[in-house]
Amino acid sequence: MANLTNLLWLFFLFSILAPFFQQKMLDLTRLRLLRRLEKAHGSRVITLIHRQESRSILGIPFFPYIDIDDSEQILRAIRLTPRDLPIDLILHTPGGLVLAAEQIAHAIKAHTAKVTVFIPHYAMSGGALLALAADEIVMDENAVLGPIDPQLGEYPAASILKVVEMKDRNEIEEKTLILADVARKAIAQITAFVQDLLQGKMGADQMERVVEDLTEGKWTHDYPILVKQIKE
Repeated sequence: MANLTNLLWLFFLFSILAPFFQQKMLDLTRLRLLRRLEKAHGSRVITLIHRQESRSILGIPFFPYIDIDDSEQILRAIRLTPRDLPIDLILHTPGGLVLAAEQIAHAIKAHTAKVTVFIPHYAMSGGALLALAADEIVMDENAVLGPIDPQLGEYPAASILKVVEMKDRNEIEEKTLILADVARKAIAQITAFVQDLLQGKMGADQMERVVEDLTEGKWTHDYPILVKQIKE
């Protein structure tokens, strides 16, 4: 019985620790490859990688996204990069906290040397926002971006406004009216932010179309925007 208990404890400890050791080995391998890439490009390589399938405890997966920890680490990396040294930012993320994404985007735009964003698979929501801040976006032919329309909890801001427009004001609950007010502000804020990011990168008409497509709920929030659509 004692041996069985010991085996169960060992299994339990292994189940907890194994994913962290696996992640450590992955990080070391990735670091070597990134150093080779820096040498080849003459740049500083920074990564924002959220592999949803790569971490779990007892079979329960983590679902990482852009958060304040990410913004602190990437802002530090950008700050420590000489202003005349190009930055290559590798993005693989489902998005995340708007505040963190906007902080990183500000820092990307402010860097005086060229910033190139590489998207091997996907950069959704806040990830797409970071891509727009760069000087150049390099994507795999099957990679995708995602819309950056604001979300209020589980509902898109644009959809909340649509409901308010469709119904008689006297039939709408106060909570919905409050949400609609917040939704208008959220869309106005993200629109102004994206316009600032794109200023000088394209003509006024093209910028207006891009901003409208990405921020005003033309697609669902998880809609994959393909390379060929971006080029059109």
